[in-house]
Amino acid sequence: MATGAGVVLAAAGAQGGTDVAPQKQSGGERGRTRVSLVRTDDRTTGVKRAIDLLGINPVKGKDVLLKPNFNTADPFPGSTHNDTLTHLILQLKAMGATRITIGERSGPPDTADVLKEKGIYGLCEKLGVGLIDFESLPPEGWVRIRPEKSSWRSGFEVARPVRESPCVVTTCCLKTHGFGGVFTMSLKLSVGMTRKRNMTELHSSFLSMRKMIAEINQAYTPSLILLDGIEAFVDGGPGRGTRKKADVILAGTDRIAIDAVGVAILKELGSNNAIMGKRIFAQEQISRAVELGLGASRPQDIELVTDEGEGKEYASRLTKVLEEG
Repeated sequence: MATGAGVVLAAAGAQGGTDVAPQKQSGGERGRTRVSLVRTDDRTTGVKRAIDLLGINPVKGKDVLLKPNFNTADPFPGSTHNDTLTHLILQLKAMGATRITIGERSGPPDTADVLKEKGIYGLCEKLGVGLIDFESLPPEGWVRIRPEKSSWRSGFEVARPVRESPCVVTTCCLKTHGFGGVFTMSLKLSVGMTRKRNMTELHSSFLSMRKMIAEINQAYTPSLILLDGIEAFVDGGPGRGTRKKADVILAGTDRIAIDAVGVAILKELGSNNAIMGKRIFAQEQISRAVELGLGASRPQDIELVTDEGEGKEYASRLTKVLEEG
């Protein structure tokens, strides 16, 4: 595992065995899932406001594995903004997290190069958090997930620290994906938890790619999700694209709900045909995730909560977009 001076790496785990079943998702009747929405261009206060609005504390007393969007080192929203990551870490500490460890696998670039270019080694040392470069894990640091009725030929490999973490927190961006994913938010973020050699099958499976992305999410359940939508890519992506200001930060615990609201924001901003021409819950990442029982199954399952007038007016507009599809 690559590291910078003074950065403490969390243990990757050395247990044997590679084949495990996907985590079971809760079934049965669900209540409405809350997604907080803050209208802001200020990450310093926006991150805290978005999390506080949820009225939960899933990290207190727990070791947290924090997964950002560092597929590449491209400027935000091509990758997680370092200020967002910093303020999220500070908020998790304030909420009583016992220990925080960043985990990531970039690609196509080497993860160590991306982390270096983004200044993450220094950030981790400054903030006193751990760092795991998933790409440098040994063979026993991976577990193979073999879901039933999967689009993957023989399953996929997920970093063992993800499977063994008592609390996974993720932070994603708001953007389209110009290479088959259509959009990349919280569901797509999970691709960076898989082994790089799995990418050949994913990227060559154009007809099944969106379903395969959703299926990776059976490997874990996030405790908290933060989406930084201060700027968005409304076309192109994931590294570079057409930018628009959205001035919004979302938080929640439901990947489907976060992504559905994110796609609604892209529709409200005006996006490409792949976004504008399909109903939100008909997008294949979302529809497959619904089939797998990973979260909200329809727009009416999502409750947008906000804390001020401008946010309430915007939430009302987005609710209409969600319901109209």
